[in-house]
Amino acid sequence: MASTPNGAAAAAGSSAAGGVPPVDKEVDFANYFCTYAYLYHQKEMLCDRVRMDAYHSAVFRNPHHFRGKVVLDVGTGSGILAIWSAQAGARKVYAVEATNVAEHARELVRANGVADIVEVIQGTMEDIVLPEKVDVIISEWMGYYLLRESMFDSVICARDRWLNPGGVMYPSHARMWLAPIQSGLGDKKMEDFDMAMNDWNLFVEDTQSYYGVNMNALTKAYRAEHEKFYLKSSIWNNLHPNQVIGQPAVIKEMDCLTATVEEIREVRAQASLPINRDRTRVAALAGWFDVHFRGSQQNPAAEEVELNTAPDENGGTHWGQQVFLLTPSLRANEGDSINVSFSMVRSKENHRLMDMDFTYELQESSGKKLPAISTKIFLE
Repeated sequence: MASTPNGAAAAAGSSAAGGVPPVDKEVDFANYFCTYAYLYHQKEMLCDRVRMDAYHSAVFRNPHHFRGKVVLDVGTGSGILAIWSAQAGARKVYAVEATNVAEHARELVRANGVADIVEVIQGTMEDIVLPEKVDVIISEWMGYYLLRESMFDSVICARDRWLNPGGVMYPSHARMWLAPIQSGLGDKKMEDFDMAMNDWNLFVEDTQSYYGVNMNALTKAYRAEHEKFYLKSSIWNNLHPNQVIGQPAVIKEMDCLTATVEEIREVRAQASLPINRDRTRVAALAGWFDVHFRGSQQNPAAEEVELNTAPDENGGTHWGQQVFLLTPSLRANEGDSINVSFSMVRSKENHRLMDMDFTYELQESSGKKLPAISTKIFLE
């Protein structure tokens, strides 16, 4: 999750044609991008060994993609991908960064002896002008559940403006996954919700008793507000593989060389998730992603590298997984399936966040289907 506000600019530029509300770039920057200017945030990502090892391996195991080439790093952040590109033999690296962390990137570039190769440019992809086309675009653009943050818009903008024919994308491909899980998170969230409502009810009684004002007219709104917070918002978690109780399914695949903003603005999918554990409770669905560094069909990688954010017994990544609570949960047995209809669209209030709709039903091994249940989840 690097930092460049081109997603905002891209969204603003396409709003008239696509009916998407325009984005206030200054508000977007204040609410989102400024956090990436802090070194503590950069350090969190730099300490993610899965992330770091995948990008390092992708660059240095495929030197033919970098040796003597021109590279564009979109959202360079600390500048580490630009530095690696230079160390792998790039002729020139343009490292674009929107926030003031660009100054730290320049310092690191100088300290690592590649200032003659890496040029850090502070600005947005819409506004900057490069003196030449590039052979490689490298970026760590992935947000929670891949598409939260909408930063891939920025990469698409860079690709369409600056990538040479035959150029390669790092990463080159991406997939989104969905799986049924068992978890106590739903019980804890329901307990917290009940406590919040009990506290509200006491507040209503006390306000009536002491001050003569009936606050009960706001109970419905208060309940809806807290249902959204506790029960209808996705939950970040690093799950253990044992919590996955069914076959995961790919619900979205992307080729970064050809993907469009329209393709990722709205994701819809249907999946059947076979349960592989007997007498279990399906408390939630979990979502994660992987990306691959394959080069292109015209210019393939010598060695393909994968960055996977699936549940991992060793702790996983800073992305973790997103947990989508099923309320109510389902009782299932081995051989049953969860049929899921899924949609994910950008929030009208903030294009970097996602509104998700799930319709799920249990299909027993006998073929009998239980009534379908629909729920809305907010990926914020």
